[in-house]
Amino acid sequence: MRKIGCNRADAQYVRERLDVPDCQTLVRVDREVRKPGGKTTIESRYFMTSLLLSAACLLRLIRGHWQVENCLQWMKDRGWEEDKHTLKHGQTMFVELTNAALSLLNLMKMPDEAVQELTENVRFPPKNVLQILGVD
Repeated sequence: MRKIGCNRADAQYVRERLDVPDCQTLVRVDREVRKPGGKTTIESRYFMTSLLLSAACLLRLIRGHWQVENCLQWMKDRGWEEDKHTLKHGQTMFVELTNAALSLLNLMKMPDEAVQELTENVRFPPKNVLQILGVD
C-alpha cells in the first residue's frame, strides 16, 4: 500500500527560508513494509519538486524513478559484480565509467534485448563494441 501527500503551502517556506527557489511541491510517500516474521511497518520518504502536478502523477514519477534506479543497481551488482571490485584509488572514476558504459549499452540495445545479453555480445572481443558504435 502506498499513500502520497502533497504540500504546496509549505513549499513557500522552503523557497524563501531554505533558499530553494524552484521548490513548488513537498511530497511524502508512505508505504507499508512487511518485515520478516510478519511485522508490518510504515516507511516514509520525502521529496521536493519544482513540478506542479497531481498527487497521482507525482507518485507515478517517483515509482518510475525507483524502478530505473533499482534496475541500474541490480545490473551493476549482479550483472557486473561491481561490489566485488575494491580499488584503493579511482573508485569514483570506476563508478562513473560503469554508469557511462551502462548508459551506452542501454542506448545501443534493441527494444526487446536485455542489457545483460548485449553485454555478453560485446564483452569478448572488445572490438565488437567499436563495430557496434561504428568506430572501427
